[in-house]
Amino acid sequence: MKRILHHCLLIAALLGITTTLYAADREHTLKVYNWADYIDESLLDEFEEWYEEQTGEEVEIIYQLFDINEVMLAKLEKGHEDFDVVCPSEYIIDRMLANDMLLPINRDFGTTPDYTQLVSPFFVEQLAKFDQSGKRANDYAVGYMWGTTGILYNPKYITDEEADSWDIIWDERLESKVLMKDAYRDIYGCMIMYARYQELLEGKVTRQQLMNDTSDEAIAAVEELLKSAKRNIAGWEVDFGKEMMTKEKAYINVSWSGDAVWAIEEADAIGMELRYHVPREGSNVWFDGWVIPKYAVNTKAAAYFINFMCMPENALRNMDEIGYVSVIASPEILEAKIDSTLEYYSDLTYFFGEGADSVPVDNIQYPDRTVIERAALMRDCGNRTKSMIEMWSRVKGDNLDAWVYIVIGITFGGGGVWYVYNKVQEAKRRAKYRKNKKKAQRKK
Repeated sequence: MKRILHHCLLIAALLGITTTLYAADREHTLKVYNWADYIDESLLDEFEEWYEEQTGEEVEIIYQLFDINEVMLAKLEKGHEDFDVVCPSEYIIDRMLANDMLLPINRDFGTTPDYTQLVSPFFVEQLAKFDQSGKRANDYAVGYMWGTTGILYNPKYITDEEADSWDIIWDERLESKVLMKDAYRDIYGCMIMYARYQELLEGKVTRQQLMNDTSDEAIAAVEELLKSAKRNIAGWEVDFGKEMMTKEKAYINVSWSGDAVWAIEEADAIGMELRYHVPREGSNVWFDGWVIPKYAVNTKAAAYFINFMCMPENALRNMDEIGYVSVIASPEILEAKIDSTLEYYSDLTYFFGEGADSVPVDNIQYPDRTVIERAALMRDCGNRTKSMIEMWSRVKGDNLDAWVYIVIGITFGGGGVWYVYNKVQEAKRRAKYRKNKKKAQRKK
């Protein structure tokens, strides 16, 4: 405890020194706000060099992390944070655009190519659904990574047929063996589709309509379903689910596809098999994107950073590092992802266009068209957000648990705690990077 206190005091002293220096050189600083473990960190240093090559100007990145969309949003809504580029999820982009919190992205890069044009038409179309009040969403946001929500499962205990339905979550064999993502929007969309699957089959409603149905009746139906599954739910997780699955402490994890890829690779390394599937009732297709907040200072470097992240070689490096899939649909990426050893082929014309109707690629990273057709996009639920969060709290039984109070403290209590938290996350990120680097070296 004394050591922790010492470190906190040291950090506080350093903050006092660095704040003054930072304020004097803000125009040569790029503040990036991103999810934890969501980038190949070596690209950060490379961007600084690349930016100077392209513009003749120096820039230094200050890289900060968040784990919850709502925490990030609350910090920006207060207007006291001047982050230059941020990576929110799609429904938050929707909300930020509606609340006039974003600046348009200047795509005039001089002699530097505009790599943002390589974003898949599929995600250009998805973003266009957020157009409002005369604003084109694609002028204000550029996609980054995307994926689905589905079931990560251990085939020792769960068959492929069982994993094809959300019904498996209630199986009496699975007491305390099911993990849920602590992400109310993702889980809500999956559960409402399951609850009203018969209506879907009868054509009375679409998945897109269900995904964004936040009526009292819909919320109550999801709450009842989730509470009835509590006997089987071992925990609500954001990150620890992957390890729980590889250690066979859980047999099912309702997971994001990128986490599933990571877990499957880790399991394979120890001679274990895990699989991933999007159930037939439906799920959500989600994406995160880069935006420039209203109070950004270095908008030029922010636009160049977004462009840099869209370069095919950088998109590939990020994909290899974090397990998630870039929205970039260049021929280089398609070629790099083809795996001739696979015995199945996927229709990826929705993503890569003509000629990609039968491609041997990882069908978790790049789902077949049939999977995408049973998925839907989340929108912001506006003034219904409070009701959704309250339902989620009741389901978990935490009634604003300790973590929520920590979040509130971080959001409203000043930067010291947040700085300490970021330092911890940075150390974890660097440790993971070193671990992966050593693995790669051993394979050579």
